[in-house]
Amino acid sequence: MVFSRLFFIYIFLPLCLLCYAAARGIKQKNTVLIIFSLLFYAWGEPVYIFLMLLTAAVNYTAGLIIGKYQGKGGDTAATAAAVAYDLLMLGIFKYSGFIAENINALFSCSIPVPDIRLPIGISFYTFQTISYIIDCHWEKVKPQKSFKNFLLFLTLFPQLVAGPIVRYSTIEKEIVNRTVELRDISYGFNRIALGLAKKVLLADQLNIISESFLGNIGGSTAFGAWYGVIAYGMRIYFDFSGYSDIAIGLGRVFGFHFDENFNHPFICKDITEFWQRWHISLSIFFRDYVLYIPIFGKRRKYGGLFLVWLCTGIWHGASWNFIFWGLYYGVFVFIEMKIGKKKMKKIPVVIRHIYSKFVIFIGFGIFYFEDIGKLGTFFKTAFGFGKNGFIAVQDRISLINNMYLLIIAVICCFPVLNGIKTLSDKRFASKAVISSSAAVAAALLLVITSIMLVDSTTHPFLYYRF
Repeated sequence: MVFSRLFFIYIFLPLCLLCYAAARGIKQKNTVLIIFSLLFYAWGEPVYIFLMLLTAAVNYTAGLIIGKYQGKGGDTAATAAAVAYDLLMLGIFKYSGFIAENINALFSCSIPVPDIRLPIGISFYTFQTISYIIDCHWEKVKPQKSFKNFLLFLTLFPQLVAGPIVRYSTIEKEIVNRTVELRDISYGFNRIALGLAKKVLLADQLNIISESFLGNIGGSTAFGAWYGVIAYGMRIYFDFSGYSDIAIGLGRVFGFHFDENFNHPFICKDITEFWQRWHISLSIFFRDYVLYIPIFGKRRKYGGLFLVWLCTGIWHGASWNFIFWGLYYGVFVFIEMKIGKKKMKKIPVVIRHIYSKFVIFIGFGIFYFEDIGKLGTFFKTAFGFGKNGFIAVQDRISLINNMYLLIIAVICCFPVLNGIKTLSDKRFASKAVISSSAAVAAALLLVITSIMLVDSTTHPFLYYRF
């Protein structure tokens, strides 16, 4: 089930809200959320829902064992077994085909390549269970004794299939005790409308541009390659940050406070800052659970760095381009670490912006092309070695026809809403006026989005496949 579908917006969600409002007490409300979350997942994964339930049972049991044998051998054994299970499931369903293909190519073998459909959201809910198990082991959280409550944490439908990666510690208290005020509902629906608008009005339209140029990279000009990859980069941003907005908004409506997952990443001045603003929940996960693994001795700082970026690339997909993409960013973060923060700040801001955007959009090109041959064609074309010249008539036509879309997209990459909020805080307008204006704007966005969704072929959120 996709958030940006009329069925979800006008049937599934209202029905869930009605049942939630009718439920008495936190236990009944949690039951409603679990039922609707399982329905939400089963809508697209009627078989793999059993895999998710098995994962929940394994990690719930491991958590109880960790709590019972805290600091003893049973604790370590349960932690290792649960993490091994989680990674094994992820490896089987996401990477087994890729591994078999590369073994066959490297050793001239004929191992059967498994054709396994990737369970939606497995990368996200697997990382949630791993973080829960390790936090229990480190005594950062107490193991959840109620399977029902643990199942709610894992299956909560706003963030189930595409993040953000919600840590158990973030919603531990809210699982058993939460309140929803009118301002939470208002904020939540405003955020949902904003996320839908990002997805439908910006991401899906930018996708048309990016596919027309990158999808036929062999026929693109140098301008077309850059035009396409910039559109693709903004498409990913509005697609994934739009999903995160909807997830955060839905969570707030039900009384959960999820952490932010994006913080206007394109205003960054270097690559390190970019990754402090982009997919924040994933960056924090790798920082907390991978970066300081003590397997590199005195070189753990840099060894851990490249391990993190290798894992980041692998996490995104079973393809060499994702591995190259992860290590590509690892190299630039390493260079910035060696230069140092003080020296980086001495570089003129304009140069830092140009450098960071150049690296970022080249990175989106690596991310897009899973076919290495086409990736090579992209590089040759983008740097002027293609066979179609610098710019063509169709490039100019596309640029002119999509000028308003591109201008709006660029503006929306900046913290415009934060600026409006700042003005309201300075009493240029009353809070009542600002709140009313936000509600009207949200309603208008929802109407426009709904019109666009009628008879549309809206693409699923990009991160569903990760």
